[in-house]
Amino acid sequence: MSFKIAYVINSVEGGGAALPVPSIGQVIQKGGADLRIFALTRRNGRALGAIQQAGLDVVVREGGEKDHLVAYFWLKKQIEAWGATHIWTSLSRATLLGQMVGHHYHLPVISWQHSARLKKINAFLLRHFQKRSAFWIGDSQQVTKLTGERLNIPASRLFCWPIFRANPDAPTAKEWHSGEVLRIGTLGRLHPCKGYDLLIEAIKEVKAKTRLPFTLDIGGEGQDEAKLSAAIKEAGLQDTIRLVGYVDQPQKFLAGLHLYVQPSYWEGFCVAVHEAIQAGLPVIASAVGEIPHSVDDRETGFLAPPYDKEALEKAFLEALAQPEKLFSMGQKGRQKLFRFLNPENFERTGLKIVSALQKL
Repeated sequence: MSFKIAYVINSVEGGGAALPVPSIGQVIQKGGADLRIFALTRRNGRALGAIQQAGLDVVVREGGEKDHLVAYFWLKKQIEAWGATHIWTSLSRATLLGQMVGHHYHLPVISWQHSARLKKINAFLLRHFQKRSAFWIGDSQQVTKLTGERLNIPASRLFCWPIFRANPDAPTAKEWHSGEVLRIGTLGRLHPCKGYDLLIEAIKEVKAKTRLPFTLDIGGEGQDEAKLSAAIKEAGLQDTIRLVGYVDQPQKFLAGLHLYVQPSYWEGFCVAVHEAIQAGLPVIASAVGEIPHSVDDRETGFLAPPYDKEALEKAFLEALAQPEKLFSMGQKGRQKLFRFLNPENFERTGLKIVSALQKL
């Protein structure tokens, strides 16, 4: 009997939910399924290369983000033509349209949840149609818990599959030595939810209170670029903070740092933080989403409440006061990461979910 999974995603934009698709797709294939990825729109297309390099079959619709009816008929036609037996969806738009197609063709649907915060209309629609997905998957402990609560999904239909497969061969950061400029960095969309506005304000205060020379590189692109550039200039931090644009080699970028920061107002799993931990970096981060499960405060990094500039500033000052301890903190974090998010656990969990889906 054929087992063909149509994996429906919103876009092939770099970062976010598209980033782990190659690892997820390879596990699905190992579970015995034929897999084809259907992207509802391209956006910047930066994730496309990695998906194709992983040997995955992907079809991208040349359409927009608001033409839902047109996207539905496109997806319906694609899934019928390919002969999918199951549908796997990611993010709200892909899930709602995938559920409609699955309902029309009587195909089992399984759906990811990645976000710790849903738009009100999306939360209402997903809750109303939650039974159209046979199973739901949270990409982290926190999101799995929230998914069960806000969508009223029983534990029997809910899985947790952390979307990070740690790579033991990834490059790691080097130890800071006295006399060096301490290199700090962060990765993410230049979007209000990432808290970079607060970060700039905190760095201005930190700069005035420490003698240790440091730099901060913000890697990413997005709607807030002009706003953040103006804030850096207004704070007089042009020599300290750089907007370096989209980073196409994140592992190399992280390996060149001594400290990582993630000041987000909310997160789900947050792949970037886990890539930083994988690189052996201590992390200063907001205590949101999965981050408090992965960063041990004052042991492998520093946690601060979201929206709290003073707490973020305090964390920086504490880290910069003892830079010689940062490397050992990062090593402890890396060891913890590989205990829980190693390739074996990633694959074992994924195969369990694929097996459950195949039985439907």
